[in-house]
Amino acid sequence: MLNKMMQIVMVGLLMVGLSACKSTTVSRVDTDTVQDLSGNWNDTDSRLVSSRMVADLMTQSWLGKYQVANGKNPVVIVGEVRNLSHEHINTRTFISDLEMALINSGEVEFVASSQERQDIRDERADQMDNATLATQNLAGKELGADYMLKGQINSIFDAAKDTQVKYYQVDLTLISLADNRKVWIGQKKIKKVLESGMFR
Repeated sequence: MLNKMMQIVMVGLLMVGLSACKSTTVSRVDTDTVQDLSGNWNDTDSRLVSSRMVADLMTQSWLGKYQVANGKNPVVIVGEVRNLSHEHINTRTFISDLEMALINSGEVEFVASSQERQDIRDERADQMDNATLATQNLAGKELGADYMLKGQINSIFDAAKDTQVKYYQVDLTLISLADNRKVWIGQKKIKKVLESGMFR
């Protein structure tokens, strides 16, 4: 009986020792650090693609033509960006990166998305009932967008023996809300090669 108890205690101590060996180490790194662990679409891809595509968008002729014709910067809104790739991609973070790059360009005015506008309209309606007349923001003064930026993310996956290739293509289109003209089409491609040991 004592021998059996000793065996149970020894097994318990061994289990505790093994679990202690599997501790997790966490280290903080700069958010601009490139860490491609799986080869999937990641924060670096989102940031680089959005900044480069917006930089191209801002150098094309549509912008100068609008500014000369209207004497002001165009108003832009980002619409839907669809994920048609073979993996889960959080397009909301990509849209946020696009919005930040557009605003920081200083070349366009920017308006809130449809969901954000609805939240703001609800707040205005609440102000009509509860805020003082001097501090109410009235409806009917919204800034309308001149252009909508929308697009999609596609991917191709290929594998042979110990090598995988992941290819991403991001297509964005800027469309005039006045007449549905496509005034700019941009495309950015990313190709990643994964060698044996990076995947199962």
